[in-house]
Amino acid sequence: MRQVRWDNSDMKVQHSRLNMRTPGLGAICRDALRFKSGNRIAAVCLSAALVASSAVLTAPAFALDPASTEKETSAILSPMEALRSGARKYYSGDKEGALQSLQYAAENGQPMAAWKLGEMYAHGDGVAADDKKAFEYFTQIVREHGDDRPDAPDAPFVSSAFVALGSYYLTGIKGVVQKNPARARQIFTHAASYFGDADAQFQLGQMYQGSSERLAVRWYNLAAIKGHVGAQARLGETLFNLGQSEAKQARGLMWITVARDQVVDAEANWVLDLHERYFALASEPVRSLSRRMADTWIERNRPELMTAQTVAADQN
Repeated sequence: MRQVRWDNSDMKVQHSRLNMRTPGLGAICRDALRFKSGNRIAAVCLSAALVASSAVLTAPAFALDPASTEKETSAILSPMEALRSGARKYYSGDKEGALQSLQYAAENGQPMAAWKLGEMYAHGDGVAADDKKAFEYFTQIVREHGDDRPDAPDAPFVSSAFVALGSYYLTGIKGVVQKNPARARQIFTHAASYFGDADAQFQLGQMYQGSSERLAVRWYNLAAIKGHVGAQARLGETLFNLGQSEAKQARGLMWITVARDQVVDAEANWVLDLHERYFALASEPVRSLSRRMADTWIERNRPELMTAQTVAADQN
C-alpha cells in the first residue's frame, strides 16, 4: 500500500535536523520523502553516513538472542539509542536486527520507529507483508501522538500515519478493517487540514473528482503546489476538462506537463499516457502556451530540472 506524503520542504527541514541531532535517522526521513511523494524525490544515499555514525552510538549492541533481547535492550539502550541502532542496522542490511531495535523503540514511545515498522509490514520490507500489523503500528502513532502540534518534530510521521489509516479504511483489510470510505474521508480531511499533508489532499481530490469538481480542484491544487506529481497531473486533467477557453485549457495542460517533467519509476506510465492524451486534444496555441507556463513553473520551483534538461539538450 502506498499511502504517504507530506510537504517536501517541511520534510527536508526535519531531515536536516534529525541528521544533525541523531545521526542515521536522516535516512529514515529520506525514505519518508521517497514514500511520501508522487514524484520520488532524489536524495543523496545516507547508508555510508549511517555506518559511519555507529561511533556515535557508544553503547554496545544488544544480543540478538530472543531470550535475552528484552533484558539487554532495556539495560543498555534508551529508546532513542534503540531507534538509532535500528536505523543503522536497517541501512547496513541487517533488517532482522533492525526489527528488534525498532520494536523496542516503538514500544517505548518513538513514533519514527513505529512509522518505520508500519512501512516495513505494509510493503513486506525485510518482513512478511502484514497489513494488520502495519495498521496496528500506524494506529499506535495516531493514538499516542494524534494531538501533537503540526510543527512538532515528529509531526510528519504522525500525518503519514493518519494517511496510512485513511488508505486502509478506504480499501479495507479482510477480517481486520471493514471498508469505510466515510471514515477514510474524515481521516484524510484531518491530515490534509491540520497537518497540510499533500498525500491526504491528493486522496481527497480523488474522492471528490466526479462528484464535486470544485472540491477536487481545491484539494488537488493544495497538493500540486507542494510538488505532488499525482495531484499535478489530476489537477491538470480536471482543469483541462472544465476549461471553456484556450487559456484555461492551457493551464490544465501546463500542470500535466509539469507532472510529466518530474515523473520517475512506477509513476511514469500513467502520467505519460495522460499527457499524451491531452496533448493530442489540445490546439497548437494551447500546447505552446502550456509549454511556456510549465517552463516558468519548473524554473521557479525545480530549477535543477531545467539544468538537467539544458545539459541533456547540449549533449544531443
